[in-house]
Amino acid sequence: MASDKKFILELPLKVILTEDGASNFISHNKKLLRFKLADNIEEYGISLNKFSPQSIQSMILVDYISKIEISMSEFVSSRQEVMDLSKVIVFSILYKQFDREVYSALIQCDCVRKHNRANPTHLIDERTEMSERQLRAILSNKENIIQTTRRQILEPVWKAVMGNAEFSSEEKNIYLLMSEKFMNRLGLMNWYIITLFAKNEGANEMYIAIRNILSQYMEKSKVAEYISVMVMELALNNENTNIRKEAKNMYHGIKDIDALIYDPEIRAKIVQELQRKHELVFLSWKLGGGSTSIGKQGRLSITLYNKDDEFQEVKENIETAKSSNTEKRTLIDFYRDLPEGQEGTDLGLYYLSYLDDACKKVNVKFESLVNQFSASELTVINLNFNF
Repeated sequence: MASDKKFILELPLKVILTEDGASNFISHNKKLLRFKLADNIEEYGISLNKFSPQSIQSMILVDYISKIEISMSEFVSSRQEVMDLSKVIVFSILYKQFDREVYSALIQCDCVRKHNRANPTHLIDERTEMSERQLRAILSNKENIIQTTRRQILEPVWKAVMGNAEFSSEEKNIYLLMSEKFMNRLGLMNWYIITLFAKNEGANEMYIAIRNILSQYMEKSKVAEYISVMVMELALNNENTNIRKEAKNMYHGIKDIDALIYDPEIRAKIVQELQRKHELVFLSWKLGGGSTSIGKQGRLSITLYNKDDEFQEVKENIETAKSSNTEKRTLIDFYRDLPEGQEGTDLGLYYLSYLDDACKKVNVKFESLVNQFSASELTVINLNFNF
């Protein structure tokens, strides 16, 4: 875990805060910035250029972040960082959902129900609220029970992973680490219930419930990799569209545009020109509602905007002539209709079908939509997930 903390990413992030997040920053005398985002909505947040994935994850886990946006003229040079950020966001949502599902399962267990019947004034149910300070005080002298029960829960999971002949040794290591990471992020309220009933004869029912949910989430975590690859593929696609368009402006009459844009020196000049004109690709992750928006917590919307300076005008044109000017299609249609020879089209379809299959297998709802604004070649791509 220590290695995670040293790890620093360099990307120009706009981090939009939830009400809780904003209150927390203001109470620590941190000044919030007002941002105009890709969709022209103004929101408050903080700006980061260097950050640890751990810090972003911690903020997501306590419901401080509602949206993260990056805008750049070219993504190739930051490929790994963007993919890492995407994975951090997806994992953070999975950890939160895991914690919620465990809580729902625990309050259904026999030992908790019996407790509720015997203690009607101290119910443990979906409405139970205890402050972090209260929970920390109760759990402060229960470290031994926590470590023992954690091990009791994990050992059968580890045994199953090690005994699975279909996993390579690398996959086994990934799963072992993953199981620990999910358990490490189990919330205080869940540990309060686990320790309260650890010596109860019904404890085993709780452990089995947690193991089942843990197995599901270890499987779900596979989609994080696919999502990060897909996001990168789409960002590069948009980047190439902009570079092609600019190449035609800068090098009139040259027929083989592809040869130009894959020449590193010429490409660098074109990118410089795009930066000067402030023609950017915007990428945003919108996180499902905070703790209050019931049923929406497991949602993630990833949007890519290919945006130039006329975007506002385009948006207004679309709003006045929605039916004639904009097409809402699936991402598959979008890829199939890309011009011949547009690099990466097949790859895009290939990644998309992988992502689609991976989501179906682990019961993650996924839909993709594309709005294309024909007049300006702008596209807005939405990937929506419900974990």
